[in-house]
Amino acid sequence: MDFTHSDHPPVPLRRYGPTGRSGPSGPDDGALALKILVAGGFGAGKTTLVGAVSEIRPLCTEERLTEAGREVDDLGGVERKTTTTVAMDFGRITIRRGLSVYLFGTPGQDRFWFVWDELARGALGAVVLADTRRLTDCFPAVDFFELRGIPFVVAVNRFAGTREYGPDEVARALDLDPGTPVVLCDARLRASGKEVLVGLVEHAGRVHAARLLADAAPVR
Repeated sequence: MDFTHSDHPPVPLRRYGPTGRSGPSGPDDGALALKILVAGGFGAGKTTLVGAVSEIRPLCTEERLTEAGREVDDLGGVERKTTTTVAMDFGRITIRRGLSVYLFGTPGQDRFWFVWDELARGALGAVVLADTRRLTDCFPAVDFFELRGIPFVVAVNRFAGTREYGPDEVARALDLDPGTPVVLCDARLRASGKEVLVGLVEHAGRVHAARLLADAAPVR
């Protein structure tokens, strides 16, 4: 079973049988595996979210910030941050029986964006984590997914001591396309992160189903 769209590569939905190997299986004896990206600006909470929801020990590629990067790493609003993701974060979560999600956290700094295209290959959708202290950091991720037709939700990560904005305010500030969901979350909490992922899977399912119907419609 594949979700496809003429403008981008197919999204593989693999079923895994009792042996754990991928292959043909019926709806009751296999598990569906989806790929989701977690993106956003530097210090928005991507590594925290992946680590909070992952059932397995997450793979993280964090390195300490150095003096050499001080001139290119903007720490405004996140002065306490001492590490950064240099490749990706990876985790796994079971949404419900028979549905597992593999999470790939993208690096947030400009100089690591060259890996985004590879990470995005075959993704069902993406979560764009937003920090309202540095909301403009979201624009590159929003543009990236909109241009490639990859469904995404914006998850506003609540940081202690910061002013809260409603979903409608954030959507207007980011000039999101109509229908793009904006939700509030706490990236440290497993339940909150899982709600974000469930919302994304539902949104992506609607988007891909609409595309399939549009592609199947007869040309007049």
